[in-house]
Amino acid sequence: MNTSPLTYTIPDIDLPSGDLWVFGYGSVMWRPGFDHMERRAARVFGYHRALCVWSWFHRGTQDNPGLVLGLDVGGSCHGIAYRIAALEKAEVADYLYRRELVTDGYQALLHPVHLEDGAVTALTFRANRRHPQYAGRLDHGHAANVVRDGQGASGANPEYLAAAVQQLQQMGIPDKNLHKIHNLVADLVVA
Repeated sequence: MNTSPLTYTIPDIDLPSGDLWVFGYGSVMWRPGFDHMERRAARVFGYHRALCVWSWFHRGTQDNPGLVLGLDVGGSCHGIAYRIAALEKAEVADYLYRRELVTDGYQALLHPVHLEDGAVTALTFRANRRHPQYAGRLDHGHAANVVRDGQGASGANPEYLAAAVQQLQQMGIPDKNLHKIHNLVADLVVA
């Protein structure tokens, strides 16, 4: 495992004028951590939600990584779009950069997000396929074992996965892969 200090690159993104939209597909859905004027169901195209990022900080360590959600190439992803007041957007973006970019395992980007009544451009974070934290597609059993044992600064990895599954269920969004891994983790914990 990489034992270098955790560092990240500050993104060179010009935030759009006016209010800022933020797209959440993982923990930002159930724990945004910032004030917002509006919260709406949303969908992005070109990316899908996957447990594809090794967590070296929030849900694991570099020596014992956890596994967290990332936007990975292909398909589409349902999530939540938050509208942030223009006066607060720099502060919220800075908060999200510090939260999501603890390392360069993610890349910040502005991407079209589809709401029920049209599209907006939103700040979101995709998996960085060129970074050592990119796990790619793991078989369900391997992913479940990693999640079961993950523990980081933000808590236990099984709690993270359970919160994701619960949020998606509340939104009526089926995700058979996450449900399967969640059930396997539950079986491993009981065994």
